Amino acid sequence: MRLLVLLTALAMPIVAWLSNTGAFGPDQGTISDRYPTLVVAAGYAFSIWSLIFLLDLAYAAWQMSGMRRRDPTLARIAPAAALGFALTTVWMPLFSQQLFWACLLVIFGALACLAWCAVQLSRDPAPMRGQLVFAWLPLSLHAGWLTLASFLNLAQVMVAYEVVPVNGQLQATLGLYAAAAIVLLGLNHAMRGNLAYAAAALWALVAVYVRQSGHALPGAEISAWMAALLALVLCVQTAMLRLRGGRRGWSTSTRGAALRR
Repeated sequence: MRLLVLLTALAMPIVAWLSNTGAFGPDQGTISDRYPTLVVAAGYAFSIWSLIFLLDLAYAAWQMSGMRRRDPTLARIAPAAALGFALTTVWMPLFSQQLFWACLLVIFGALACLAWCAVQLSRDPAPMRGQLVFAWLPLSLHAGWLTLASFLNLAQVMVAYEVVPVNGQLQATLGLYAAAAIVLLGLNHAMRGNLAYAAAALWALVAVYVRQSGHALPGAEISAWMAALLALVLCVQTAMLRLRGGRRGWSTSTRGAALRR
């Protein structure tokens, strides 16, 4: 299973590169432009994938070597991490082929897998040395970005299949923000104020604000301020959770135990 984590981590950037070359069909930016929504993010935001892929590769290599091969937490999350990476990989050609309903199932599946991994790592009572950088950080960032990306994908599916009209999305968009807030804040609470998870989500929300502030679609300005409001609530929640002793769920004693491992 550890080898499968490495192979699927390698597959993500390779398939992403192929997708951007048009190997599977139109690239993601082209398709997104065909189905404009009120929650689409500014283009620069998607550069975070490069960082996520790099850190996921570091995690995949790290968890295979040395004492990590016998760590129970890393062993427990390995199947979910591998499945989350595999689903992230599969989503890219599916999106290029505009198989939107399949994309929706795949991206929410990837979110479920990687969010579960991030929760397990955030609540590990005796984390291994290096786990903060090489496991918690990559999987938390990946999960944080996917939390918002999943709802962006849902909005595009609704427009693509004419569930909502292009120029009448506001009511449905407000519902999406409410659902996204429940998932985002719920997961962040389960992770006791996960800074990496929150940072990735904030990156997405700020990019949504930037894009919608200059969008011509009706309701775009309201959507922009909804993104800003959710970002503010997430910041306040994270600060409160950490002030109550979260600090990634490590107490002084467990951090000491980690350094002894």
